[in-house]
Amino acid sequence: MLTSQRKTLILDLLRRDGQVIAKRVAEDLSVSEDTIRRDLREMAAEGLLKRVHGGAMPLSPELPDFTTRKDVSRDAKQRLAARAIGLIKPGQMVFLDGGTTTAEIARQLPRGLSVTIVTHSPTIAAELEHHPSAEVILIGGKLYKHSMVAVGAVAMAAISQLRADLFFLGVTAAHPVHGLSTGDFEEAAIKRHIAGCAIETYVLLTADKLDRASACQVLPVASVSGLIVPDDIDEAQLAPYRSLNGAILSA
Repeated sequence: MLTSQRKTLILDLLRRDGQVIAKRVAEDLSVSEDTIRRDLREMAAEGLLKRVHGGAMPLSPELPDFTTRKDVSRDAKQRLAARAIGLIKPGQMVFLDGGTTTAEIARQLPRGLSVTIVTHSPTIAAELEHHPSAEVILIGGKLYKHSMVAVGAVAMAAISQLRADLFFLGVTAAHPVHGLSTGDFEEAAIKRHIAGCAIETYVLLTADKLDRASACQVLPVASVSGLIVPDDIDEAQLAPYRSLNGAILSA
């Protein structure tokens, strides 16, 4: 088997199983464990996976600050936001998670669309300052500065009193095995709580977040109403997600 074929197989195993064990792969392919470990080292250097003792895991995405993230994948975020807005009906209560992708929803919200927007992000609320038809409910609490969102008991208590029609969830990573995840324990907890208080939850995912895993799981892929992804993602990459959640919307 060629090196390129082994590497493709390793990536398929990583997507399917959420981990790769070097010894097991070597046995399955009838090659030496050193050969597989060399493949894993090269793939780690190429930014395809994360080396761990005995094998590999999906990459953990980098977590640049909020200001830096604004200009990353801007065109894709705008398309995802437009697709998300298409799900909103007049008169609904919509919860917008913090993040640069959901901020695009606030920016693109049609001026004549009468909705109630709930958010625990002061930056999202500020985007709607001059929107003539949107009522805004801002949830307070302890500010998690990396994502500019309120977290903690005070925020959770306020959210518990609401029942949003739609929740647009933002995460840092998505993986068929490891689910939808983010890098902070408290932030993951409040995202999970909001989803539990909403009728429907959709996740907006840029291509760089797929097949990766952050430290703290928010929800399994199958537990949300649907995923909104760019329309240029290869169908083979989406197949494991589609098997878990049939509502994958392209933008």
